[in-house]
Amino acid sequence: MDKAVLYDIDDEGIVTLTLNRPDMRNPISDPAVIEGLLGALDRLENDGAARVAILTGAGKGFSSGGNINEMKPGGNVNGGTPIRTRINYKRGIQRLPLAFAALEVPVIAAVNGAAVGAGCDLTCMCDLRIAGESARFAENFVKIGLIAGDGGSWLLPRIVGWSKAAEMALTGDMIDAAEALACGLVSKVVPDHELMDSARALARRIAANPSHAVRMTKRLLWESHRGDLATVLEIAAAMQAAAHGTQDHAEAVAAFLQKRPPNFKGA
Repeated sequence: MDKAVLYDIDDEGIVTLTLNRPDMRNPISDPAVIEGLLGALDRLENDGAARVAILTGAGKGFSSGGNINEMKPGGNVNGGTPIRTRINYKRGIQRLPLAFAALEVPVIAAVNGAAVGAGCDLTCMCDLRIAGESARFAENFVKIGLIAGDGGSWLLPRIVGWSKAAEMALTGDMIDAAEALACGLVSKVVPDHELMDSARALARRIAANPSHAVRMTKRLLWESHRGDLATVLEIAAAMQAAAHGTQDHAEAVAAFLQKRPPNFKGA
């Protein structure tokens, strides 16, 4: 069987992660996809050459979310008893939002086709989202009598605001790429055939910056979700002290004063 998640890195330090179950529309509840993503994120975090990542789906859709067959009693989601189901969530899909939150390498979601349910929440675990014109999003758990068990109720309001998140979660309705752009769920919509090129162009803009500063900036943005101002300022002071001591910062200052392009080396 092919790998459930593909990992590819180019010579610019841009990693492409591809959900690789197109015949099943890349379901996130598939244990192979969960383990594949967790392994890819661990590799990404520890890959010294990696500067930024793009997450996309193979085939016509980003992710269908949960596999309905696995929601039957005794499946990988529904354990048949409340206790077993709770354990399945904690040991399964709930590991993903925690892994994305701990990751310091920025991740861009390049959303092709449908991203529904847990697939929509997976895009929210990423730091940036670009959509193809045919992309569609739905926080549609209520449609099948469930709630977002994967962190969507924490992630979505922080991206689109309380009112829009409530509308999406309580109706379960699908929104198209234009509406996703209007509410801030995505930052850009492009023709489908330009999606990966646009994602790589954004990735290159990020990768052009000093990698240590990029990683610490991402960490600080995530800390701002949960910390008060005083706590975030304390973390920022410690990070800034580390940043001032890097060779890339010294190179940036020297390049500015000498009016030349900087040559960053990740040190």
